[in-house]
Formats: sequence, structure tokens, C-alpha cells
Amino acid sequence: MQVPARFEYEVATSVEEAIELLERHGPEARLLAGGHSLIPMMKLRLAFPETLIDIHELDGELRYIREEEGRWR
Repeated sequence: MQVPARFEYEVATSVEEAIELLERHGPEARLLAGGHSLIPMMKLRLAFPETLIDIHELDGELRYIREEEGRWR
């Protein structure tokens, strides 16, 4: 069994917090929203994020497509 390198784990409770965590942890931080491709890569030591920021709790806030003021978001 292969084990990923050590990393920090944070759970964002808002989009604003996720952005703040990304800024605080810098370019080696990665967002995790399921991990179907990132986790296996970490186990094989092909990816080495220093920090994982879990955004699974933001599903309701981020999962949408809508038009607002003539723009699609």
C-alpha cells in the first residue's frame, strides 16, 4: 500500500474562507472537492501538495449556472 507524503488539511466553510486559505498557504495548496484524481496521484507520489483545502461543504454555494445582469455565472 502506498501512502501520500505529509500534508496539512483544512476544511473551508465559505468561499471567502477557501480564498483566504489559498492565499495563506500559497501555490502549493490544492482544492479538494472529491479527490477522485488527486488522491491516487498523491498515493503514487506523483503529486505533493503541502495543503489540501476541502471545499465539499460549499457544494450548495458553488454548484449552479445562472444568468445575472446579462452574464452567466
